[in-house]
Amino acid sequence: MSGLRVIPAWRQGRERLYVCRTDGRNVAWYDRETARVNLLSEDQRADVLDVLQPFLTGPVTVGPPPVPTPAELARLTLHPDDDLAPNRPGEALLVDLDRDPGPPRRLRPDPRRRALATEQAIGEALDGLEGAGWHTLHSVPLPGGDRLHHLVIGPGGLFSVLPLYARKQRVLVADPMVTVGRREPYPLLRRLRADADRAAYALTAEVHPVLALAGPAEVLVTAPLRRVRVFEDSNLSSLTRLGGVLKPADVEALHAMARDRHTWLRV
Repeated sequence: MSGLRVIPAWRQGRERLYVCRTDGRNVAWYDRETARVNLLSEDQRADVLDVLQPFLTGPVTVGPPPVPTPAELARLTLHPDDDLAPNRPGEALLVDLDRDPGPPRRLRPDPRRRALATEQAIGEALDGLEGAGWHTLHSVPLPGGDRLHHLVIGPGGLFSVLPLYARKQRVLVADPMVTVGRREPYPLLRRLRADADRAAYALTAEVHPVLALAGPAEVLVTAPLRRVRVFEDSNLSSLTRLGGVLKPADVEALHAMARDRHTWLRV
């Protein structure tokens, strides 16, 4: 008898079967998703495979644990206070409203709450791209009190996404001006390109500016736009059709860099 036992556990959303000694120390683990048995002690290969035999579902690769990639090492060493990945859509507005909720009664709705709902709607749509190999960071702080509302990184490249509330209104885009309903035109695309340029400087990679419209009744673009892409919240998933720009390792490396708060201190 080897004295080894198998203990199931979940790690990063995956089921792993750990092989442990009687004193509780691990000697190996089996990852079903990758069909790999990772050995910490080559001397116990036969005993490990013997105790795992009832759990193996097919051919497996057996060997030492893979060496962490630079992106994985960067993530593991990042202090939680400096990690931007846990930020929720509209994080900055949530913090602001928590500190100053405003008077309980007011003649007009607080515009911050409408902006928050817009960021959350766009953010939820972008978070849905995660399963296709994309990552989204929300409320990335920039010097001077500015922020990137959403930064998307995936096989199709990097995108700085600015959400805009347009529910049931007509949107006219005439570079650099954007007009929503009956409001005055505003040079929003100029700001959007500037945000993308700051992100490109920080990450030393091309960043594409995106205007994301929440619930527009109609969108009219008068002429081809310089660099900027315009999406509605209902078709943001079409970003996943863009590919062939970044390899998975590049996506992970850029995501590791972007989630570090220190990356954005000098842009």
